Amino acid sequence: MLKKAFIGSLVERKSELVGSQVVVCGWVHRIRDLGKVKFLVLRDRTGFIQATLKAGVTPSEVLEEAERIKLESVVCVEGLLSEAPTREGVEVKVENLKVLSIPVEPLPLEPGESDKAALPVRLKYRWLDLRNPKVSSIFEFEAFVARVFREYYASQGFVEIFTPKIVAAGTESGAEVFPVLYFDKTVYLAQSPQFYKQFAVIAGLERVFEIGPVFRAEPHHTTRHLNEYHSLDIELGFIENYHDVMSYVEGFFRELAKRMEEDNTARKALEVHGAEPPRIPASGIPKVRIREAYEILRERYGKVIPEGEDLDSEAEKLMASYAREEYDSDFVFIIEYPWRVRPFYTMRIDFEPEWTYSFDLLFRGLEVVTGGQREHRYERLVENLESKGLKKDDFQFYLDFFKHGAPPHGGAGMGLERIVMQSLKLQNVREARMLPRDTERVVP
Repeated sequence: MLKKAFIGSLVERKSELVGSQVVVCGWVHRIRDLGKVKFLVLRDRTGFIQATLKAGVTPSEVLEEAERIKLESVVCVEGLLSEAPTREGVEVKVENLKVLSIPVEPLPLEPGESDKAALPVRLKYRWLDLRNPKVSSIFEFEAFVARVFREYYASQGFVEIFTPKIVAAGTESGAEVFPVLYFDKTVYLAQSPQFYKQFAVIAGLERVFEIGPVFRAEPHHTTRHLNEYHSLDIELGFIENYHDVMSYVEGFFRELAKRMEEDNTARKALEVHGAEPPRIPASGIPKVRIREAYEILRERYGKVIPEGEDLDSEAEKLMASYAREEYDSDFVFIIEYPWRVRPFYTMRIDFEPEWTYSFDLLFRGLEVVTGGQREHRYERLVENLESKGLKKDDFQFYLDFFKHGAPPHGGAGMGLERIVMQSLKLQNVREARMLPRDTERVVP
């Protein structure tokens, strides 16, 4: 039997393949029955193609089998690839047909129109929603982003690591973590790989990255929060300062923007969703101290954020407007965040300890990266814990990493789904997660 072909490859190579016998498998997207001629439009993840059955030409047993077919049936057809007045320019003249599966009940969601349905309905019937090429393009794009991340940091001398997702303590305050019964003790799902990517740097790997799930027990009901998402993490040692970390973050987004213009899958997803590659000035992503951001927000936009507080979602969007207006940039680094809103392991500015060597990267008005320099001095880490009101004993396993020589280091965590959301201009981060987990949803 001939080897199954992807529809997209047949269409792309039609000039050389017309007149060849082919086998195509997929879902029945449309049916047109004109009596003596039946047209089936088949769909796989690469595209569409018409399969034609004609009385007196197609074998009678094949015509009889075709009568069983409903929309979204799964079939394989074999026949001659021929030129045709279709959008694809070719069709398969069916000589053999195998029906692999037929729906057993009416479709609760029309795949071709699923993106127009309410999001809760789409998520309930996600297996049908993803059959919509516009929706499936999101996850092909997501795979592209993860691939560029992996390739970029590997090319920069980073080592990929794989850290535990069952941990003894939360990486930030111990709050907002999911407890897990682990034999005779309570442990937690990891909020981030923070402690263990620092462990890897201190252990001598020096530069590391990871792509993996993280879990946040935050009862948010917003369009930008998930309780489980995939984090793109980096950590590097022997840095001069936290600007070294920002340089590697910017390097990735520059590479990502460039590859968006070169990669067919990425270009297709951007086109389908009415988006374009992000703008990054040749001079670099602008950096704004958060103290300056308070002033810009107040004087330029009438938005008041009390000094020492984090930026809220409105403030992030306004700073994105500022970056576009002043720098023609879709990105802006906000730097030197207040100590009170940063985790205990963040390095504080020596002469201004209420501020830190840390940053967020805003992409089109949404924070997609958080990072900074870590405190690598044991005594300072102990002081930081005390300043946060945390118990040293709860973090002793982490403190032990720093007892035998730790280089100055820093890193960042990037939200994969948020990057995809902002790149494709989606309205809700749940659209960028194949099976999102939030406060109400644990199935499918």
